[in-house]
Amino acid sequence: MTVVAPLAEIAEKIRTSRGLAHKEDVSSVMRRLGLANETGTVAIGDDCAAIPDGDGYLLLAIEGFLDEFVAGEPWFAGYCGVMVNVSDVAAMGGRPMAVVDAIWSRNGVRAAPVLAGLRAAADTYGVPIVGGHSNSRSDREQLAVAVLGRAKRLLTSFDGRSGDAIVAAIDLRGHYREPNPYWDASTGAAPQRLRADLEILPDLANTGLVHAGKDISMGGVVGTVLMLLECSVLGGAIDVTRVPRPEGVPLDRWLLSFPSFGFVFCVAPSDLDAVVSRFTARGIACASIGTADQSRVVRLVDAGQEAMVWDFHARALIGCGTRPNSGGPA
Repeated sequence: MTVVAPLAEIAEKIRTSRGLAHKEDVSSVMRRLGLANETGTVAIGDDCAAIPDGDGYLLLAIEGFLDEFVAGEPWFAGYCGVMVNVSDVAAMGGRPMAVVDAIWSRNGVRAAPVLAGLRAAADTYGVPIVGGHSNSRSDREQLAVAVLGRAKRLLTSFDGRSGDAIVAAIDLRGHYREPNPYWDASTGAAPQRLRADLEILPDLANTGLVHAGKDISMGGVVGTVLMLLECSVLGGAIDVTRVPRPEGVPLDRWLLSFPSFGFVFCVAPSDLDAVVSRFTARGIACASIGTADQSRVVRLVDAGQEAMVWDFHARALIGCGTRPNSGGPA
C-alpha cells in the first residue's frame, strides 16, 4: 500500500519521540533487576504493581518527574504527582487509598509551590497524603510520588484479544500548559466531577465490559496503544482520524500529548456501545479508534493510506509481552 508522506512523518515522529524513548528504558531496567513475568502471579509492566490481597488486589505505583518539568512548572508538577498516580490506579480498575511523596529542593521556599500543588490535588481527588521523605539541601528540585490503591477486579494490559476494538476515552474540556504537551482538563474542574469520572473505570472492570486497558501517558495515545498491544502480544491498526481530539489542535501534536484524563482499552465489539456510552454520558469523548489483530505490527491508517509505526517482531518497546506462569508469549 502506498504510504503518504504526512502519515509516514507522523508515524516517524511518534516512533522517535522522547516519550517512547523513555518507555524503551523499561525493558533494560527489567532485565537488570532480573524481573520476569513467567515467575510471578501478576504480570510486571502494568500501570501499577498488583498484589493479591484477600478478595482483591492492592495496587502500588510510583511516578518520578523530569527535572525541567519540576523547575518550569513546580505547582503543576506537584499537582501531577497525585493526578497521574490516581489515573494509574483507575486504569487498573481500582480506587486510590493514599499517597506518599519524596521531594528534594534547594530550600523550603523552592519546595513550597511543589508542596502546594501536591496538597491541591490531594484535596481535589480526595486522596490523603500520609507520609514521604524530604531533603531541603539539594542542588535542585526533584519529585517522586507513590500511590496505594485497591481493586476488586483487575484491568490489565495483558488481556487484549485479537478482534477487539481499540477504544480511546479522553476529556477534551481542557487546555495546553504551553509550551508543553500537557493537556490539562483537571485544574479548575469541579472535584466532585473529577472523582465521579474516575469511578467509570472500576465500574467497567467490575462489570467485565472492559478486559484490558492503560492510561494515556507521556507516550501519547498511540504510544500507549503500543504498550497495551505489546503486553497482549498483539498488533493492530489505528485510524488517526477517529482519535478524539480538541478542535483546532494539529493531529501530529495531539497524538504526542499527555491528557490529564485519557485511557485506551481493548473491548469486545459486542460491548463497544455500552463502554462508549459510559464516558459520553459524562461529557468525555470516547470512540473506537481501531482494531487489534495477531500481526504484532501496529499501523496508522487514514483514508486508505497506511504507515507502520512499530513492528514488535523486530523491536520490543517495554519488553513486557508475556503472561505470568505462561512460559512465554500468550
